Amino acid sequence: MSPWRDLADRAGVVLVAPASAGATWDVIQDDYGPDVAGIDQILRHVFARINIDPRRIGIEGFSDGASYALSLGLGNGDLFTHCIAFSPGFVAEPARRGRLRIFVTHGVHDRVLPIDRCSRRIVPRLQRDGYDVVYTEFDGPHVVPADQASAGLTWLVGTS
Repeated sequence: MSPWRDLADRAGVVLVAPASAGATWDVIQDDYGPDVAGIDQILRHVFARINIDPRRIGIEGFSDGASYALSLGLGNGDLFTHCIAFSPGFVAEPARRGRLRIFVTHGVHDRVLPIDRCSRRIVPRLQRDGYDVVYTEFDGPHVVPADQASAGLTWLVGTS
């Protein structure tokens, strides 16, 4: 069993992990398109088969996936209530809807998406815009340490 699945099972969370249709998420290369369509299809499938708590529908990602999760979450805050972003690089500025809660964590030694150019700019902007953001920096590179993954799930389960 993967550590992600084990964490999700222990937290009572349904974990869905779609992959991008291309080398990275569509908005990073151009604009929203096939990846959003694929996520919509997966969500319809899950919602039709599992009783999902509408007060806790989160979107999560790491690296480019974190940037994508933040961007989709802000634009779809009427669906997503929570966003977990591990080492995001940017936010594509959609028309914002709703008011989701946000959890961001980033390694201070990240050389792929340096913290000073990324989370240390993204988080204050979200806070200025009135979003409830929990932000943690950890002593590490461009990774998702197990304790940070666990903290994100604990935060998701503990907030509504």
